Amino acid sequence: MKLLTIAVPCYNSQDYMENCVSSLVVGGDEVEVLVVDDGSSDRTAEIADQLEAKYPGIVKAIHQPNKGHGGAVNTGIENASGMYFKVVDSDDKVKASAFKSILDKLREYKDVEEKIDLLISNFVYDKEGQVRKKVMQYRKALPTGRVFGWEETKRFRKGQYILMHSVIYRTELLRESGLRLPEHCFYVDNIYVFNPMPNVKNLYYLDVNFYYYFIGRDDQSVNEEVMIGRLDQQARVNRIMFDYFSEGVTEGRIEKKNQLYKYMYNYLEIITTITSVLAIISDDAEKLAIKDELWEYLSEKDHELYLKLRRGVFGTAVHLPGRFGKTVVSSGYGIARKIFGFN
Repeated sequence: MKLLTIAVPCYNSQDYMENCVSSLVVGGDEVEVLVVDDGSSDRTAEIADQLEAKYPGIVKAIHQPNKGHGGAVNTGIENASGMYFKVVDSDDKVKASAFKSILDKLREYKDVEEKIDLLISNFVYDKEGQVRKKVMQYRKALPTGRVFGWEETKRFRKGQYILMHSVIYRTELLRESGLRLPEHCFYVDNIYVFNPMPNVKNLYYLDVNFYYYFIGRDDQSVNEEVMIGRLDQQARVNRIMFDYFSEGVTEGRIEKKNQLYKYMYNYLEIITTITSVLAIISDDAEKLAIKDELWEYLSEKDHELYLKLRRGVFGTAVHLPGRFGKTVVSSGYGIARKIFGFN
């Protein structure tokens, strides 16, 4: 069994996928890199096969009809032979020295009875044209250098949450959680780091800047205009997360008021706010209708949870009326961009 499987979803990634994979193969024979060609129409499939030939026993090319990012991640999980699993997008990369620390830590817990369920590390917003890079780290929220449970976590700052770039899951935990990402839908990485959390018991935070998250291309899914154009998909992910959280509380998988509940609620609040803010700054009737439909859905699905979101600071802000409301939301969004470095 490999120590770590890394899935690299690739769709028309010919211009940058080799740079990504080159940063991953430094892990050596303990690492399995699954390059998932998701029905690309450029040279991605050819390059994937070349990388498999160049790094035998480490890189494996998988070709499939187009299923979207979620479908490619699902394929990675299905084919993973590693004890642990990570997703690295084809336009991103990892830092070699931090990678060594990651592997050393995973190896340390490979043969013990009580294994790490989730290893968390830092990621860097590698924004094009920006010399000073914003680092997302968790030193004030998580214990460092030891295994811990949810009850030992502290309060996350508003706007600070665990993204796909931060996490390495135990592979069997992902399978046992029943995680299945929607196909042909953007922004499913939020589901990837949200839905398995109730299954996570043992966490480890390694304070290293491991993942470099590239942002700045005009065609990226996180580009503001692109996100507004795909607001229906953002709202779909939002509803899935709301349903999962609501049902988890009702069924007892998420214990109300404990630290896991607080973390997941805050994450859900942020995602719901992002969906609403994008609709508001678009100033487009169709997008505003998506926002209104989302909040109506939340109210009908779980009115108690809806009221908690609606009466919070963010929920109040995104429902402020008229031009004044839009000005407040737009100003707040601009400040958040500067602080956290996204988009």
